Amino acid sequence: MDKIMRKKILSYNLPYIGVEEIKEVINTLKSGWFTMGPKTIEFERLLARYIGAKYVVCVNSCTAALHLSLIALGIGKGDEVITTPFTFAATANVILQVGAKPVFVDIKKSTYDIDPEQIEKAVTKRTKAIIPVDYAGQPCDIEAILDIAKKHNLFVIEDAAHAIGAEYKGKKIGTFATTTCFSFYATKNMTTGEGGTITTNNKKLAEKLKILRLHGMSKDAWKRYSKKGSWYYEIEECGWKYNMTDIQAALGIVQLKKLDKFNNIRRKYAQIYTRELKKLEDIITPYEKPNVKHVYYLYPILLENYDRDKFIIKMARNGIQCSVHFIPLHLHPFYRKKFGFKKGDFPNAEWVYEREVSLPLYPKMKEKDIYRVIRTIKRIIKYE
Repeated sequence: MDKIMRKKILSYNLPYIGVEEIKEVINTLKSGWFTMGPKTIEFERLLARYIGAKYVVCVNSCTAALHLSLIALGIGKGDEVITTPFTFAATANVILQVGAKPVFVDIKKSTYDIDPEQIEKAVTKRTKAIIPVDYAGQPCDIEAILDIAKKHNLFVIEDAAHAIGAEYKGKKIGTFATTTCFSFYATKNMTTGEGGTITTNNKKLAEKLKILRLHGMSKDAWKRYSKKGSWYYEIEECGWKYNMTDIQAALGIVQLKKLDKFNNIRRKYAQIYTRELKKLEDIITPYEKPNVKHVYYLYPILLENYDRDKFIIKMARNGIQCSVHFIPLHLHPFYRKKFGFKKGDFPNAEWVYEREVSLPLYPKMKEKDIYRVIRTIKRIIKYE
């Protein structure tokens, strides 16, 4: 045991920050623009060009992006929004925060994303929107979901927190849905520490989102205090303090330049995991759909005949940190009490959750680290 514990601890996930990011942040601090200003505007322009979206609105988290999308689209009390229980709490919490009701539908066992057939069955007269999730970095079946939305006159707010740089049929995620919401949290494929963004091709919607993200003010700080600005502003909406800062945007500008490299490393390591682990009959490796580019924010395996919790403990004893994504929302105390959910309501989400382990996967890892994880897995479940 002492020998094992002396080994390097392999973290579950770590951000990759270099000298360039540090210099960019220092230059921003020296500029005097700490809050939203020229760097945020530049970051939005670069993101729009990278994703191919007409409009980009940067905010302080993906949660804020989802929340503002619902508000800007007029979704509120008495409305229903269809989403998946197999996601982080923010996806559904924001629906409740605008006074609407989250309606959960199950996932597909093969891809872990929301099942369009189940969406169709869940639509009612009160349904106003669908929030699909690009789980682990793999785009959902967005075309099928958009077809349902068009048929029933619904908005689609794509939760792409895991999927910056991912592609669907050769086109980057961020251009399909009414809005698409990305996360730049510390562990994501690129980071601004905390932060997020909304993409849309609707000009009026983008303008409203920009007003809502900063108290409902007609002008942000850049429009008021830059050389061409004017101090005068008006409150046009009841808004929030959801803006991104220039310090965050400075990080994002450099990280965006490295994003494709980061994603290529993730894909390379994922391919090694899949090649080696699919040989083991007790492990189900992630399925990558043929029409997408998966960017592997997560590498989730499923354990068929081995206790998941014991596996994670044994991996930790060998100096390898793992995680689980996610406990289905309907099993959490808050959602059970509020809506009367019980075990068995969404069997596919539960089946995946009971077996799922997220292995370490991030660009700061070395290839030898990936093979160390693989060797340790084989040893734990007695394949070595």
